[in-house]
Amino acid sequence: MALSSSSFLSTPSLSNSKSTISFASSVSPAPIPSLRRVVFRPASSHRRAMTVRSKIREIFMPALSSTMTEGKIVSWLKTEGEKLAKGQSVVVVESDKADMDVETFYDGYLAAIVVGEGETAPVGAAIGLLAETEAEIEEAKSKAASKSSSAPPVVPSPPPATSSPAPAISQPAPVAAVSDGPRKTVATPYAKKLAKQHKVDIGSIAGTGPFGRITASDVEAAAGIAPSVSQPPPPPPPAAAAAAPTATVKAAATSSPPLLPDSSVVPFTAMQSAVSKNMIESLSVPTFRVGYPVNTDALDALYEKVKPKGVTMTALLAKAAGMALAQHPVVNASCKDGKSFSYNSNINIAVAVAINGGLITPVLQDADKLDLYLLSQKWKELVGKARSKQLQPHEYNSGTFTLSNLGMFGVDRFDAILPPGQGAIMAVGASKPTVVADKDGFFSVKNKMLVNVTADHRIVYGADLAAFLQTFAKIVENPDSLTL
Repeated sequence: MALSSSSFLSTPSLSNSKSTISFASSVSPAPIPSLRRVVFRPASSHRRAMTVRSKIREIFMPALSSTMTEGKIVSWLKTEGEKLAKGQSVVVVESDKADMDVETFYDGYLAAIVVGEGETAPVGAAIGLLAETEAEIEEAKSKAASKSSSAPPVVPSPPPATSSPAPAISQPAPVAAVSDGPRKTVATPYAKKLAKQHKVDIGSIAGTGPFGRITASDVEAAAGIAPSVSQPPPPPPPAAAAAAPTATVKAAATSSPPLLPDSSVVPFTAMQSAVSKNMIESLSVPTFRVGYPVNTDALDALYEKVKPKGVTMTALLAKAAGMALAQHPVVNASCKDGKSFSYNSNINIAVAVAINGGLITPVLQDADKLDLYLLSQKWKELVGKARSKQLQPHEYNSGTFTLSNLGMFGVDRFDAILPPGQGAIMAVGASKPTVVADKDGFFSVKNKMLVNVTADHRIVYGADLAAFLQTFAKIVENPDSLTL
């Protein structure tokens, strides 16, 4: 069971010296709620997500990362009717990056579980009810039953027959209203982007998605534009009736082919969905690639010397990349709005790690400043957390440059896809013996590895990347500075 967590509380606004109540109440009507702000409590290590109305409170699905739009219930740590104390963990939620505990912010009883283990719910949706006293448990259960009967079932959408536009950068979803009370606007990231493009008031749109979520098709309908899916062609005129079957066959050939017999469809996990969104988002960035051969004889010798002391090859490469980035800050820059770019104040090397069911990039922060031994220790800790899904958000979302190494698999070269929000990513291949000729024409065998860097051409130009790679090669080929 995961132990990672962080703190989150939705605080109700105040009206007439009383707490403004949000969502369904079991006692009496209340003023229109207004969630004023989100309060983070650094002293706490767990994430909370609750709003208050009367004595029955709703436990909401929290946003555990900036890209999370829905979460999966891994396990309920408490059972219905069990008494809870403030600060106790109630449920474990799987986000797109890690598993985190959700704690109660109040004393009371877990009156009803709305979303069961293994089920998913959008961010902001009620996943359980908390009663203040035992006398209110039955009332809370009846409320939960009414919610379950009124809420539309969540049914996985079939794969689309045509390609859809790439979604925009995922932002934390607003709290979803799943009970009676003021309506909250919940929309997919792409729907928000469409609404902004077509100047449509997204708050005036009635969503048709699960839990009333506004989808791209809802925005298109409100804007009066044709939906993005292809429409069937008009019936052919009589003269062309004979050609119609052929045209139909050609049209069918362009759609997704049917599944082969005995094939199975496996839905994405939360992590795979996040990776998919990021990769699609990367398609909107103009990138280019530059490769550079690096002699690794000296680096290999240093590695054999420091390996018994716990130093990893990943730490050596990350340290070399960090030192090179310090001399070429534009390669460590990032463009996030398409109108400007930022020189990052820290050099944080994200390193791709394959884990069960997905891919994640733990971040070695200040890689240029840490010594090699501390960097190796940090890396081992991060890998352990990544594989047990215990990484905290700042440990995977603060990267300014990414390193991907497939050399341990014997891959000699490959290209990497640029992560959103970064200026460059380095793909490192295996070091292999290579016959080379010196300036006098004499041949010798040297160990060489090919390094390919994919960069955002809006901020990094070819000469910038070439200069960076030359500096990186000099550091690797003369690695004494790595141990300083």
